[in-house]
Amino acid sequence: MRAYIASTAFFVPPNRVTNDDLVSQFHIDTTNDWIVQRTGIEARHFADDGVGPSDLAEPAARDAIARAGLQKDDIDMIVFATLSPEHAFPGSGCYLQAKLGLVGVPAMDVRNQCSGFLYALASAKGFVESGLAKNVLVVGGEKHSAGLDLSTAGRTVACLFGDGAGAVVVRGTDDPERGIRWMNLGADGRFADSLSQKVWDSRHRPFVKKDPETGKHVVPADMMWANMDGKVVFKNAVEKMILSVMGMCMENGIEATDLDLVVCHQANMRINEFVRDQLGLPADKVPNNIQKYGNTTAATIPILLAELERDGRLKPGMKVALVGFGSGFTWGSAYLVW
Repeated sequence: MRAYIASTAFFVPPNRVTNDDLVSQFHIDTTNDWIVQRTGIEARHFADDGVGPSDLAEPAARDAIARAGLQKDDIDMIVFATLSPEHAFPGSGCYLQAKLGLVGVPAMDVRNQCSGFLYALASAKGFVESGLAKNVLVVGGEKHSAGLDLSTAGRTVACLFGDGAGAVVVRGTDDPERGIRWMNLGADGRFADSLSQKVWDSRHRPFVKKDPETGKHVVPADMMWANMDGKVVFKNAVEKMILSVMGMCMENGIEATDLDLVVCHQANMRINEFVRDQLGLPADKVPNNIQKYGNTTAATIPILLAELERDGRLKPGMKVALVGFGSGFTWGSAYLVW
């Protein structure tokens, strides 16, 4: 029995925010050309106030279940990858479980940020292939817009991210030619502070500091917003993504050129183009949708898979690589025969 992805689905909120909207609506001192040149992003979607990641995940999850030919009660495990949960606890997976009406079904969150979907997929693969679950709902869902410094001071990070959710159903197959044939995960905590958001610090009591003058609990600006060392992230991202795909090919006795598609995490178009060129692949084998949605972190890979399947670029029998890199630093890759 080998695990495979039985269906894909995604949902993004209707509010589309272009680069020009960041200037006109949020008064950020930037330009469309500046953002596109550095990131490849032209627009992203922001959810309304009061909407959380599990709300975005619900329609994607319901669609993925239906596309797998299942009823919701057939789902016996939920794995939810996110860096923007509704609360510090409980996990977003539990909120999604309640929305789907799956009382009693185990639900867990995976907090591995941009590589979160790959870590979640590996977890689902393990559950299915060990016999602990038959139908696992794997979701990547993010509401980044609530945690962005949408000002000129925060523009280098704020322009990158968008809201959305992607979902897949992982099942088992006895078809020896199909499925998730190989996965690799990695991490290097030496760079944990290079991409982080320390909105609260449980090393101290209380974990949110109190202003001595007002007596109110206040989150300092340097903890409230995400911090990123762009050069360090870029260097490590391209290195780890390239090595991960090359290692995947070596382990499976194939060449990178044998792959039909390489589905990269959508963090920055320049990163993905560098990875593509180093692997010697044409542009049509390394598709991108970051220009439409920005970086939706744990949701980028399942959203892109769903779009590729809808428009016919992802077909049964294709050899597909998934690869991602993110905060931690963490990374991962997978080799699938679709």
